[in-house]
Amino acid sequence: MKKRVIAILLSALTAVSIVGCAGAGAAAPAADAGSAEAVEEEAEAAPAEEEAAPDSIGSSVEGELSITIWDEGQREGLQKIVDKWSEESGIKATIQVVDWNNYWTLLEAGATGGELPDVFWMHSNVAQKYMENDMLLDLTDRIASSDKIDMSNYYEGIVNLYQSDGKQYAVPKDIDTIALWYNKTIFDEMGVPYPDDTWTWEDFAENAKKLTNDEHWGYAIAPGNNQEGYYNTIYSMGGYVISDDKKTSGMDDPNSIKAVKLFTDMIAEGSCPDLATVSETAPNELLSAGKVAMSINGSWMLAGYRDNEYTAENCDVAVLPYTSSPDDRVSIYNGLGWAASANGKNTDAAWSLIEYLGSKEAQIEQAELGVTMSAYKGTSDSWVNSVSCFDLNGHMKMLDAKLVFRPYSRDTTVWEDMMIEKLQDAWTGDKPVEDVCKDIAEEMNAALAEE
Repeated sequence: MKKRVIAILLSALTAVSIVGCAGAGAAAPAADAGSAEAVEEEAEAAPAEEEAAPDSIGSSVEGELSITIWDEGQREGLQKIVDKWSEESGIKATIQVVDWNNYWTLLEAGATGGELPDVFWMHSNVAQKYMENDMLLDLTDRIASSDKIDMSNYYEGIVNLYQSDGKQYAVPKDIDTIALWYNKTIFDEMGVPYPDDTWTWEDFAENAKKLTNDEHWGYAIAPGNNQEGYYNTIYSMGGYVISDDKKTSGMDDPNSIKAVKLFTDMIAEGSCPDLATVSETAPNELLSAGKVAMSINGSWMLAGYRDNEYTAENCDVAVLPYTSSPDDRVSIYNGLGWAASANGKNTDAAWSLIEYLGSKEAQIEQAELGVTMSAYKGTSDSWVNSVSCFDLNGHMKMLDAKLVFRPYSRDTTVWEDMMIEKLQDAWTGDKPVEDVCKDIAEEMNAALAEE
């Protein structure tokens, strides 16, 4: 089905994939926003000089803490939490937001020049390199003597992510899950029942067809939507992205190929927009403009969808589909870490803030404010009640699904960027999916051998 590509400008949506989370959903230094398709919030006719990319990242100044993050949607809530710490400590702490791509470029430049922020976010895609090169403050002894931080209270995968040689270099900030966001209005107009926990991936594809017409598509996905898309399906269908020992790609596994083909078939059939469309307008933007009925997204997207008038009125959340049994329902999860500069001028104060941010009290407040789901086990229930416009149980229920930590290695971005680039040939149909996935596996194996 041919459709005219519509350019869409959304002034109220801020989307960050990470990782989240991710992902990354943010993707990390690649464009996955779960991983991280980070979509900048459109400003109102800001002067050109204010729109320019930053040329440096916050550095350490004695007596005042610098905090750097990449998600504007989280700034307000986090600053409220940080301000409480400042009241208790008497130390001013200010949050700087640097968009996803510039964040990693400037953080690397700062690390090379010895000028990192006091406190900043760390992500699975690059954590190992920063830990191995002694750029992050070793928190091990501080954690051992803390009465607020007990690492057993956090999700194990996130804790382990920020460990190297038996040392802990970050305190978990959050956890994310992936769920199916959908447009209730489109479902109602097309007479399709809302997605529920009985949907299989086959049901998902079939209903996407039913939800497609000349005005909108059933679903949208881009090659960069890994944590917010095909990674979940790969593991649900019995495939894998990377082996547990981080040495071998699983992209040439027949089940991994089958999972990717689910989406390329949907594109070929017309129930998903083509590559040209999603390259111009990200899938989450299409959902927010009423141009797609479904979008798979990370929990980090809440702030953007909550603050967008259209999604707040028309959209809701369901669990992800499964393949053969509810037991194979999978959510790829990730979690950011609060880290500190090893060479900062305020390391004691930086630790004090990180200890506070990781405390049960602050983690509950993070959830209550709707910032993100929290990494401290049992505190994310408050996140569900942080908004009235969505039923966030779709995300919370995914905590009870099969949780698979977001695939990573020492140099994730090397093979992840390559994967996203090569998948474009599958999205366009220029090469068979099987050939593309085998090419990815071959290059990925070579990259892993070099780590």
